[in-house]
Amino acid sequence: MRRFRPSNRRFLFSFFLLCAFIFSGCSPAYVIQAAYEEGKILWRREPIETALQKPDLDPKTRDQFKLVLAVREYARDQLKFNVKGSYASYSFVDRANLSYILMATPKTDLRPYTWWFLVVGRVPYKGFFSQEDALAEAQELEKNGYDTYIRTSPAFSTLGWFNDPLLAHLLRYDRVTLAETIFHELFHNTLYVGGAGDFNESMANFVGHRAAILFFRDRYGEGSAEHARAIQAWEEQVEFSRFIGGVADSLRELYGKDLPEEEKLRLRKEVFSRGQKDWAQRIQERPNHRYRSFAQTKMNNAVLANYLLYLKDLDLFEAVYQATGKDLALAVDAIRKAVRSGKPYEDVRTLAKKLEDQDSHIGSRFPETPDRVNVGGGS
Repeated sequence: MRRFRPSNRRFLFSFFLLCAFIFSGCSPAYVIQAAYEEGKILWRREPIETALQKPDLDPKTRDQFKLVLAVREYARDQLKFNVKGSYASYSFVDRANLSYILMATPKTDLRPYTWWFLVVGRVPYKGFFSQEDALAEAQELEKNGYDTYIRTSPAFSTLGWFNDPLLAHLLRYDRVTLAETIFHELFHNTLYVGGAGDFNESMANFVGHRAAILFFRDRYGEGSAEHARAIQAWEEQVEFSRFIGGVADSLRELYGKDLPEEEKLRLRKEVFSRGQKDWAQRIQERPNHRYRSFAQTKMNNAVLANYLLYLKDLDLFEAVYQATGKDLALAVDAIRKAVRSGKPYEDVRTLAKKLEDQDSHIGSRFPETPDRVNVGGGS
């Protein structure tokens, strides 16, 4: 058992104060639980480089550890992310699921219920380390007339407050999904707009996928198995983003009508059912599609809002990426500089329009990136 040196006590005390500051809008019990669980994660960190020296480390884990180190190096050196010490260490979590994410929406509105946190502003979800706590809060929201949805999450970002470790749950993923996830979480250290949850998550989703495509191209070559899977994953994301956006538009049109709530609730079932049938038909020849489960999901507004949180306007980010010569670092920097108001999507639309208007000059301003870039490290 580890003994607490004075410096460790000071760290934990400072950490608890920081958690109390960040989660100041929450109950004391929630703050204590969050601080305790995050403290355990940070306390158990071990440098990945140290873990790689263990002779009994199984080959698959060794390969994943090397991949994670290569991803963070690529994010830092090629994409200019604010990596700091994140994902340079590994931490074991002693439970089946890391955390539970709760979302809620009114029954005739797709705008999510939000929770307020002092540092990050309003957020359209709330994380719990206990399933029972998540269910209890969901039940209270349901009593007040909200749709709710709870999902598990294998990772989260502290937005650079701490050096986030690689968590054991992420080792379940294949190489492409693991890389996408690490890029996604590292990006949160680079750009995070307070009170704009859908923008933060959707852009991190875009960046995670685009970064993975570039990483595997540069590491294993154009057309390699990993590169091809990363491209397919992104194409499936964009396809489903457009599809679910259409379902959402149909619901918004319905909810905006002057109808009794009971009639809206009846008609929304038809929209959900039609959307699921259409999606099942669309991908019937692609049983391995990443979003194949949508056709069987028990739907409500909160479930749909969860999809929209990560898939909103992916085409908009893609447009900026294409307009900046497919240079992801340049696209991210342009978006970061453009986001100056409390409405980041409007800022990015303005940026995209500006780039479109300057299309005749883009070739000289944003040259195409070379086909290959040197990436350090081996597999």
